[in-house]
Amino acid sequence: MKLGIVGLPNVGKSTLFNAITHAGAEAANYPFCTIEPNVGVVAVPDERIDKLGEIYKSKKIVPAVIEFYDIAGLVEGASRGEGLGNKFLAHIREVESIVHVVRCFENDDVVHVSGSIDPLRDIEIINIELMLSDLELLERRLSKTEKASKTDKSLIPELDVIKKCVKVLEDGKSLRTLDLTPEEQIILNSFTLLSSKPIIYIANISEDDISSIDENPYVDRVKEFAKTEGAEVVVVSAEIEEEISQLPEDERVEFLNDLGLSESGLDQLVKASYRLLGLISFLTAGEPESRAWTIKKNTSAPQAAGKIHSDIEKGFIRAEIIAYDDLIAHGGNLASAKEKGLVRIEGKEYIMKDGDVVHFRFNV
Repeated sequence: MKLGIVGLPNVGKSTLFNAITHAGAEAANYPFCTIEPNVGVVAVPDERIDKLGEIYKSKKIVPAVIEFYDIAGLVEGASRGEGLGNKFLAHIREVESIVHVVRCFENDDVVHVSGSIDPLRDIEIINIELMLSDLELLERRLSKTEKASKTDKSLIPELDVIKKCVKVLEDGKSLRTLDLTPEEQIILNSFTLLSSKPIIYIANISEDDISSIDENPYVDRVKEFAKTEGAEVVVVSAEIEEEISQLPEDERVEFLNDLGLSESGLDQLVKASYRLLGLISFLTAGEPESRAWTIKKNTSAPQAAGKIHSDIEKGFIRAEIIAYDDLIAHGGNLASAKEKGLVRIEGKEYIMKDGDVVHFRFNV
């Protein structure tokens, strides 16, 4: 899973990236200190594989991972090349989802590129640049497709989708608000358009505001806007995330508790990403390794097996599956769970569920 972190300059984007990836990207108080996208690979927190690793005395614990791309700060006019905008927009095309960091704090020592704090204005600036870039691409494609569809009628469904997209963009709305059939959605996905990508808004607040999130008017505005796009909102303090990242693992929970927080911003972001992209994890466990595998919801057992190796998918015979909670309830004793009928034999039609602990049987 690749997530691209975007935002106007000086909104806390690189500070947040540094904190959640420990990558040490430069975070300076001036625009465009990030030019090439920094990439950080982050393990997805999942206590289930740690527990399975203990039970099976696994030599390796392998979590699912997310790649975060810290993409340089966009500015108004990016779609016309302002601030190296075209280069930055190209980087966004490579990611599966956008993480848009929005400044929701006051601080006279940190210059805002627009001179004042207004999260809705900031969101609009970024979204308009993404939409303008999409509109330019679609208008070129519309002209070519209209001509080609006169002799090739199979292009008419594509032409219809393009026209719908152009209409929505001209109305000033992102393509993620477009209501399409599954068939139309497949066509849209093939265009790799920017404003159609799922988005998570990160409302970045100050450390002082962490105890009064519900009283932050900037955060309220972001949440209200996100509802119009079906987007996720995660409220974090990049400052606090930076402090957490510098603590030993065993001190982080206590630090969060002292602040009245139940989980870190990274944990919140991971959960929001999984919800937004419709992802789940299945688990494999044994002495060599315990591992979490990320798949889309409604993935069949053979397709899930293909995540491990294409040969397992090709030679798939059956899947032996037990729910994680059932396995733990029996102390990890698979034999005991089998006696209770909790280990299921599933075939090619089985749809995987989150937390399935699975052993695939296959022909070599």
